Amino acid sequence: MSCRRLSGRPLGWLPAVVLLTAAGCSATGGAARVAVPSPPQKEAALCGSLHQELPEKVAGLGREDPAPRSELTAGWGDGAIVLRCGVPRPDRMSDPQARGVEVNGVNWMLEERDSGPRFTTTYRETYVEVSLSTRFTHDAGPLTELAGPVARTVPSSL
Repeated sequence: MSCRRLSGRPLGWLPAVVLLTAAGCSATGGAARVAVPSPPQKEAALCGSLHQELPEKVAGLGREDPAPRSELTAGWGDGAIVLRCGVPRPDRMSDPQARGVEVNGVNWMLEERDSGPRFTTTYRETYVEVSLSTRFTHDAGPLTELAGPVARTVPSSL
């Protein structure tokens, strides 16, 4: 299990593809709700493969997929960890000051938010976003359990 922080490393070398459309997640009535991405068909197929490989537990939290149900989204711990696959490329990837982490061979760009950190894969044939609640503000540990399925199902774009 390797989790190497690349704090301060510029991500300006990432390829430009498309801009991020704002989509967030929030807990409502005990069930997390998230915006379901609308990726092209090829990317949606990769997300379907990823969905089948995702673990039942992440960071000790049980699988609780958000509403609406989709093969493009998954969740653990009633919204504490939310994964969305096939999201557009975040604007932040163009920022040479963006920070990232490498976890078990998968590179992730970090976005620090008041609601908790959000990580988006880089150099993959589709973008996978993982939003963590504030309990994970200084803990990228959940990515160690998600990196393997991402690496197996979403090919590198390099």
